[in-house]
Amino acid sequence: MTILASGLSWVDLLFVGQPKAIATAVVHSPGTLALVDPGPSSCLETLERGLEEQGLRLSELTHILLTHIHLDHAGATGTLVRRCPQAQVYVHERGAVHMADPDKLISSAARLYGDQMDRLWGEFAPVPERNLTVLVGGERIDAGGRSFEVAYTPGHASHHVSYYDRSSGVAFVGDAAGMCVDGGYVLPPTTPPDLDIEAWGRSARLIEAWSPETLFLTHCGPARGVTAHLQALVRNLETVAALARAELSEPGTDDEKSDRFGEALRGELRRHMTEEQIEPYMVAAPPKLLWLGLARYWKKRAAH
Repeated sequence: MTILASGLSWVDLLFVGQPKAIATAVVHSPGTLALVDPGPSSCLETLERGLEEQGLRLSELTHILLTHIHLDHAGATGTLVRRCPQAQVYVHERGAVHMADPDKLISSAARLYGDQMDRLWGEFAPVPERNLTVLVGGERIDAGGRSFEVAYTPGHASHHVSYYDRSSGVAFVGDAAGMCVDGGYVLPPTTPPDLDIEAWGRSARLIEAWSPETLFLTHCGPARGVTAHLQALVRNLETVAALARAELSEPGTDDEKSDRFGEALRGELRRHMTEEQIEPYMVAAPPKLLWLGLARYWKKRAAH
């Protein structure tokens, strides 16, 4: 079921053909249409088709709410604004500069994804500055016919924000509340470059303080039982961070350590889910990327 509440729904983007990996939230009322984290350009056809199935048209787009600017969340934004020049884009101040000029972001991603960039993500077009509304947290914004509270929620990324619609009780939290599919394991996507474990714990408490009834996760969809979910996030963040820290002290090359971490992480997931349930996690949050974020985090800590 893709309906969250009246005027709130979502679309599974079927990223690289995998269900339950990336989702876009949809907020609509007569004359206005907002998307929260539109996903990568490689999934635009799926997004447009999903909207049409709900009786909506992409040409009606008026607002794009970005939780953060990673390619799996924000990659399609510039392409959408080119098609819908009336659309206003909301993004944290630390991410806004990269939406206007994404060259550095694309270059950084290319080092991770190499020749898979286009297949995975497609175009990442710049957003004209006139279409950007810069956030710092603490604002209240109107989009899609609803009023959203904005909170600064770093941890996964230093430019992460979350949005809360108090009228429906739904908090749109990007990656700040981790990845969870069908009530399974709550996995923190600890990707580089600016993972901050302590800040992530504080962000989880801030989201809980909203007392939402539902969390909408970009990976993947609605999650209820909010307090238990956020407790699991913090607990699992400690678990995966400890796995990486222990592996860093073991002998071997970086690739060998990464592979062993990946196997340990799969083992942790297998304790809670079947192989079929694990597959979306491997697509949306590949262990190699999670290792890179955690290894960088611990090495920075050791240097200080």
